[in-house]
Amino acid sequence: MAESVELLVKQILEQMNRSETSAPSFSSSNQDEATANDYPIAKKHPDWIKIGDNKKFEDVTLENILSGQISSQDLRIKPEILIKQGEIAKNSGREAIQYNFSRAAELTRVPDKRVLEIYNALRPYRSSKEELLSIAEELETQYQAKICAGFIREAAEHYERRKKLKGDN
Repeated sequence: MAESVELLVKQILEQMNRSETSAPSFSSSNQDEATANDYPIAKKHPDWIKIGDNKKFEDVTLENILSGQISSQDLRIKPEILIKQGEIAKNSGREAIQYNFSRAAELTRVPDKRVLEIYNALRPYRSSKEELLSIAEELETQYQAKICAGFIREAAEHYERRKKLKGDN
């Protein structure tokens, strides 16, 4: 039973690593860039997967989870692995997916609570253009999330054109 739960945890981690234009601060040099040959990362390069501060992918065992040596915080995805996934996508001809991975890598710097607040602010009629532009500025300056900031600015312009800003309804 314990082995099957451990296997399940590893499979979930592998799926997480499979499912999530590079952010400059995370990008790798071309010679170190991941390709389709590196996929799936969990099988071919488990050493690339960092768990917590000083743990390895192999440390994710049922015993370590039950004893508290591995916590939910340890299992948070790291920006570097998202960038590697993006490199694999780019080198497989899927640059749009690479862009999404880069955007996700940026968001790892933003606290979860703030991400949810921004998500709610992006819903139609919830924010003014000024509020959205302020969020974009915050993302860019406080979290160095340039791709995400551009996305928010684009949303502000789109909402303005479509009359979806706070006070437009």
